[in-house]
Amino acid sequence: MNEHENIRPSQRLLALDTATSSLAVAVMEGGRVLAERTIHAERNHSAYLVTAIGDCLKAAGLAKQDLDGIAVGVGPGSYTGIRIAVTTAKTLAWSLRLPVYGVSSLAALALGGWASASGQDAALGELAARRGAPAGPARPALAAGGDAGGESAPTAAGSHWIAPLIDARRGQAYSALFAAPAPGGLPERLEPDAIRLMDGWADELKRQLEQLPAEERPARLWFVGETEKHEAAIAPLIAAFGELVQLVPYELEGAWVGIAGVARTALPADDVHALEPNYTQLAEAEAKRLRNA
Repeated sequence: MNEHENIRPSQRLLALDTATSSLAVAVMEGGRVLAERTIHAERNHSAYLVTAIGDCLKAAGLAKQDLDGIAVGVGPGSYTGIRIAVTTAKTLAWSLRLPVYGVSSLAALALGGWASASGQDAALGELAARRGAPAGPARPALAAGGDAGGESAPTAAGSHWIAPLIDARRGQAYSALFAAPAPGGLPERLEPDAIRLMDGWADELKRQLEQLPAEERPARLWFVGETEKHEAAIAPLIAAFGELVQLVPYELEGAWVGIAGVARTALPADDVHALEPNYTQLAEAEAKRLRNA
């Protein structure tokens, strides 16, 4: 047998996320989506996840043993939901002896919402494939836990800011902030994943925009994800900056969990036993403010 006969041209990756109301699963080969399943399960993901994974693999024409790795959304988001995906991914990775890669669910949400809003689906998929290649100088953009490679994101005019939102009730949302060049380019992280009071978060983003000279402000600030319940908190931003601020309701799709997972493979895999959900905590000042409300 030729020693190179079993070398695959690109990595085959199973990606899954259950941190939001969408159950999102994809099978990737490089930056190409072989199959995906996105189910609006109202966070009843335990009843559907295993079947969705099996359906995805069947549609991709693969068995579990054909996979090279597993990427999983580690949150933040639904407490129970995150645990379902992370436990399933760790079990599969351990039993199949595959590397596992934790992905920020907010980063995947930002990537999918941004791609949907900007019409860059194909271009971003190809770019993620190049970023996820094991060789070369590619800089990963969507690392788990909020690390985007340690480099600051672009702030010059023409860039776009993306604030993904997952509703956390009581006026709170899981959110972060990313910046993406326009056109093309994967989003880079500006602010970490956290649970935030939305009125305070909107005030902070307003302050950041006001401090930038007009020529250095982003072309757009996109709020993507579960935006409907937070329109009142975002309204002052819209009043101040008009069309610069855009709301894009968006449900996480399997393809974008997969593409975020491909980008994540440019970093070392996580320890399968040590990987844990990222629940995040409300900052002390915000928690005190909420108790006194």
